[in-house]
Amino acid sequence: MYPMSDDFVINKTPIEMGKNSLVKIYVGKLPSGNKIYINSTVFRSEKKGPVVLLLAGMHGDEIDGVEILRQFLRNFAPVTLKRGSLIVIPLLNIFGFLHISRDVPDGKDVNRSFPGSKFGSLASRVASSLTTHILPQADIILDFHTGGTGKYNFPQIRYSNGDIESQELGKVFNAPFLISKPIIAKSLRKVVNKAGKPILVYEAGEAQRRDEHAINLGLRGISRVLAHLDMINFEDQTEFPIIHLSGSGWRRASQAGFFIPLKKSGDPVKKGEVLGKIQDLADPIEYPVKSLRDGFVIGNSFSSIVYQGDALYHIGYY
Repeated sequence: MYPMSDDFVINKTPIEMGKNSLVKIYVGKLPSGNKIYINSTVFRSEKKGPVVLLLAGMHGDEIDGVEILRQFLRNFAPVTLKRGSLIVIPLLNIFGFLHISRDVPDGKDVNRSFPGSKFGSLASRVASSLTTHILPQADIILDFHTGGTGKYNFPQIRYSNGDIESQELGKVFNAPFLISKPIIAKSLRKVVNKAGKPILVYEAGEAQRRDEHAINLGLRGISRVLAHLDMINFEDQTEFPIIHLSGSGWRRASQAGFFIPLKKSGDPVKKGEVLGKIQDLADPIEYPVKSLRDGFVIGNSFSSIVYQGDALYHIGYY
């Protein structure tokens, strides 16, 4: 099913079967002169098998994904790897992380910069480093994200429309929601999908905040996928029911004012059901925010004061 070649080279560094290595990929440097590298920890078993890339920190302010892979690295024992190889990158966007920012300092989004260019913007250079040095070796990619600042994502796996292999791996991961999404231009998902490789995007929690539930589900999901691929031994007695959704959309504020939420992420909703209300500051008028279709709340805003057009509830639907 997966390539079984002995050849394994990252950034001109060959790594033999049965060996482990930390490979540093140079990206650029700060105005201070300090050089920035992508740190890739590689584990190779003595038996051929799939190569799984675990990736986090695409957006520098998404802490939960970074913490999931930090904990994974701290607790993983290389001798337990039965076959295949692991590439673990806990923090891709070091520039954004240093600035506690979703983007790099020039304001560009790494996940809208693929496949990237080594002569382009900072975001493009980060994307290029991953595309050039890491992705050719990976057979399966698990990419870890959170919601944006002030926006919470209920734990969910996203995969590309029509990607059956990713869909099946998403079921194995066993997050509460499994959501089919269209491919976004210049995203990592598009590059990986074009290469014919499965990719799962785990979305859970909120930027700049630590969510233990999201972290624990992420770690559990990794173990489930690796066990499914016969790469590690792992028994999980808690199979969660999965709600499979075909798409999603944001319910936005039609008016400005104070937002009073009535629903929370994870809740089922019906078309026409009131999700919350917006109260005018100067006029005693309440504007209901209603769901436009049946589905589930898969994400929500924590903003108490909203402007017209602000995203309030992310509704996933069948």
